[in-house]
Amino acid sequence: MKKFEYVVKDEVGIHARPAGLLVKEAKKYESKITISKDGKSAEATKLMAVMGLGVKCGQSVEVSVEGGDEDAAFEGIKAFFEANL
Repeated sequence: MKKFEYVVKDEVGIHARPAGLLVKEAKKYESKITISKDGKSAEATKLMAVMGLGVKCGQSVEVSVEGGDEDAAFEGIKAFFEANL
């Protein structure tokens, strides 16, 4: 399992559009990608669960990746967060 912490820089946080893009990106990988914030976690492939975390600008999330292609998934998701969130 690989993990990284990320502080959201998008001024409106993880709202509908970036959450949708995140779900689309996460579905490219077979690994399970989980986003956690304040003790709550959501699978990155579930749009409503991701939006339900209510992540705002400046808040930190922990992203964990576990599975057969976790190296590729880790790099891909980390790059996605840095480029879009």
